[in-house]
Amino acid sequence: MQYQGVLTKMQTEYQNPVQYYLVFENNFIHFNQLLGQNIAINFVGYQCLECGKKKKIFRQGFCYDCFMNSASAGDWIMKPELSTAHLDIEDRDLDYEKKVQLQPHIVYLALSSEVKVGVTRFTQVPTRWIDQGAVQAIPIVEVPNRYLAGITEVALKNHFSDKTNWQKMLKNEIPQVDLIKERFDIRYFLPEEVQEFFHPEKEDIYEIHYPVLHYPKKVMSLNLEKTHDFSGKLTGIKGQYLIFEDGTVFNVRSFEGYEVQLHF
Repeated sequence: MQYQGVLTKMQTEYQNPVQYYLVFENNFIHFNQLLGQNIAINFVGYQCLECGKKKKIFRQGFCYDCFMNSASAGDWIMKPELSTAHLDIEDRDLDYEKKVQLQPHIVYLALSSEVKVGVTRFTQVPTRWIDQGAVQAIPIVEVPNRYLAGITEVALKNHFSDKTNWQKMLKNEIPQVDLIKERFDIRYFLPEEVQEFFHPEKEDIYEIHYPVLHYPKKVMSLNLEKTHDFSGKLTGIKGQYLIFEDGTVFNVRSFEGYEVQLHF
């Protein structure tokens, strides 16, 4: 079969294991059903996810102009502590920023390659953790806006990483950690503004299982800019990565806005 479309991050369902769907404009692919099959990926071109033009992708699925101007690519996306909508201060589009920033956010601990701290909107639980390839995750606080979540993350970065080692995550090299204990020990590191939102008695830990036939011992990242055509047997899906039998891994999210053909 052949499919063609513009890549966006795979949609997921929180099941055991996680169910993965690659959605194009007029159809979709349920990737779990392709485990053990050969898949060919062929680079066709670009299409900006913001303006829809066939322009080279600069970052996060956007062309350069959209990345520099779109409200959905502001610095506060990656650095929540820069959020200003709660002060009625505009970055690029105050209406959009209020819609996104002024809603409940979760600060969490997730176990992927090591324990990491992160921020996500409440509506993105547990999708955010699945996208990171976490095998466990637990909320620390639920706060009413993105700014409070951001300053909490900044405070906790002194004690936890805010990055995932993607190679360790894909090789399933994960330490044994008690996230409930880690969260309980956090309270003294939290900013004063968020202390009231900390509820350590909750044991709402999430366990996440991925559709992986076997984990690679070494991983090599597929870059569509350098390799326009690739074929291999799909042996797993974790985070937003497709894992192939020869150790090649393809980060779908890194190539959002790229148009591809898929054959299987």
